[in-house]
Amino acid sequence: APAVFTEAEVYQQNFDPRAYLEEFYSLKQGRLEALVEQNLRSLFKMFSLEELKGDTLIDVGCGPTIYQVLSACERFQEIIALDYTDRNRQELEKWLKNEAGAFDWRPVVKYVCELEGDREKWAEKEEKLRKKVRQVLKCDVTKANPTDPVSLLPADCVLSTLCLEAASKDLPTFRSALRNVAGLVKPGGHLVMVTVLGDTYYAFNNQVFSCLRLERSEVEEAVEAAGFDLKFSEVQSCLPGDVRQDCEAVLSLVARRRAALT
Repeated sequence: APAVFTEAEVYQQNFDPRAYLEEFYSLKQGRLEALVEQNLRSLFKMFSLEELKGDTLIDVGCGPTIYQVLSACERFQEIIALDYTDRNRQELEKWLKNEAGAFDWRPVVKYVCELEGDREKWAEKEEKLRKKVRQVLKCDVTKANPTDPVSLLPADCVLSTLCLEAASKDLPTFRSALRNVAGLVKPGGHLVMVTVLGDTYYAFNNQVFSCLRLERSEVEEAVEAAGFDLKFSEVQSCLPGDVRQDCEAVLSLVARRRAALT
């Protein structure tokens, strides 16, 4: 594990989105990574919940990836994707604009379509997602308004996968980042999170990035302290023996933002 916290500027300078995608999201011996499949199943399950639907979804810390919004795009009319690094947003835009040389997400899209009952609908889903992602903006979860200087209207749903634990150097920072993200959710709206537990680092391309070691109770308490009621929470173990990361489990949760006290 890295001895030091990976600062935001290190991500801006050194995080190579393409190398990250090739390492974790491409097919290996014809299969997707077990952790990716597990997260796709969790997201499918959460976005099948009756109350998870509406007009706008904000994806906080999207990175260069689209896997996390493949189920969500069936339930929301527009998606706003937020990430800190310029290169992550450029990599995402490349796919959204269907440019030559964009990362091939087809195996992942097909997997989700299979969960939804029709593997052959993958092209349709890609087109739907490209239409629904209306904005890709810079964000910083350590700011009270993460999209400052832009102000977004609070959304029906905020999704954050594998972001806050990498962006937070300690538990108080994590709790504060969650409060900042909470401001993007309208009262009565939902927060959907996928967070790794017990993880201190992840590595690819000969680089190591820090991760805040979290326990389930710490995440759930932080979500509640940020003004939410937990609606769904599930932990699944990670397969041991992956040298690229030391995660013990993955927590998937859905929480509803409480109405502001009058």
